[in-house]
Amino acid sequence: MGGRFSSLTTRGRAFLAAGGAAAVCALVLGQKDLLRVAVFLVALPIVTVLVVARTRYRIAASRSIQPVRVPVGQQSSVRLRLENAGRMPTGLLLLEDQVPYVLGARPRFVLDRMSARWRRDVGYAVRSDVRGRFPIGPLSLRVTDPFGLVELTRSFKAQDTLLVTPEIHALPPARVGGEWATNGENRPRSSTADGQEDITVREYRDGDDLRRVHWRSSARRGELMVRREEQPWQSRATLFLDTRRIGHRGSGPASSFEWAVSAAASIGVHLLRRGYSTRLVTDAGAAVAATSRESGPSADAEGLLLDALAVVGQSSTGQLSHASINLPRDGSHGVLIAVLGVLTPAEAEAMVRFRQRASSALAIVIDSPSWALGKERAPEEVAEQLSESLSMLRRGGWRVAVARAGEAIPQVWARLTLGEGASVGDTARAPHQTAAVAPDAAGTPSPPPDLVGGRTP
Repeated sequence: MGGRFSSLTTRGRAFLAAGGAAAVCALVLGQKDLLRVAVFLVALPIVTVLVVARTRYRIAASRSIQPVRVPVGQQSSVRLRLENAGRMPTGLLLLEDQVPYVLGARPRFVLDRMSARWRRDVGYAVRSDVRGRFPIGPLSLRVTDPFGLVELTRSFKAQDTLLVTPEIHALPPARVGGEWATNGENRPRSSTADGQEDITVREYRDGDDLRRVHWRSSARRGELMVRREEQPWQSRATLFLDTRRIGHRGSGPASSFEWAVSAAASIGVHLLRRGYSTRLVTDAGAAVAATSRESGPSADAEGLLLDALAVVGQSSTGQLSHASINLPRDGSHGVLIAVLGVLTPAEAEAMVRFRQRASSALAIVIDSPSWALGKERAPEEVAEQLSESLSMLRRGGWRVAVARAGEAIPQVWARLTLGEGASVGDTARAPHQTAAVAPDAAGTPSPPPDLVGGRTP
């Protein structure tokens, strides 16, 4: 019984106190009418508690987020819908939705009495200056009776997720040395003795279309197998992101690491929209493949890449080496684009070795000490190591651009792809070359050796 009476509001407790005082006065003064008032004042909150405790409020709640994926600094709208599915009207409704503090203050709403079979919609906006995956909910609801004497608290278990992705910058189109190549699955098909086609299969890889799964082979081998199919010529790119904590400086959204993540996201989306099949690799071993051919330049391919970059964090890897750079060895890397933190000469030598696997290689090397705000312990030594590392990369066949604090990502990209001293405005004046497609000995058109990233006609 004590637990039930704990739901009394301040008004309900005041009724009890007033009824008790009126009862004492009625007994002292011998006033029967005052005693009746006292009984009424005491009985009303008690009866209300018993009735509300036995009443099942059938309130349904749902939440929708539009959009569920937003860049840093952009707003997303959250809409709550409540429906009184029962026959009993409610009293005052107090709503509070749980949101992380980075999305703003907890939204609170007060709704008037809801009649039976009635719906109400309320909404609020959330915004984050940091990327990540943030849960929204659960929703807590406090219901009062029509007299405001009793208050019940209910919580819904449903939660939704808001994904805040890195900021995307529009990059100027320029030649990056894309490689047109097949996926290595062009194998002739044969026929069995009964005339049926002999389908060649391989293991399932991340990004494969589930419609290509060959269920008979999968059941026989105990793992997912997909059909090998004739694939068109297509540009490919491997995007490497250096997430080492020791390679970056600064903290929060203004750090060099966040600049690198935003640069990787901008480059990845830029490549996907130009027909590249892009593979994201980090020194921590994470790998995500976004196949532009299957999904086209759509939100699915871009979302796969941005979802991974939204939650990527700094790694404890000490030095870039063969163990920390897990690039594909099957010839599917295409053009290699790296976003690197500050490098030592030994790490630059390791990147030169990996350059041999790619048709071309471009690197954005972040001058992390410029983000240190004068707190670098040995700036001259770091600057000397960086200069030596850049020279080694260039001698090893890398096209390199240095990014310093305060520089815009499109500006660095233009300098990387158009040459030293170039700016975003130079894109329109850059020479646009067209490579002819010459047939090979078998009469099949051969892919051009270097193209910005289109698809075969």
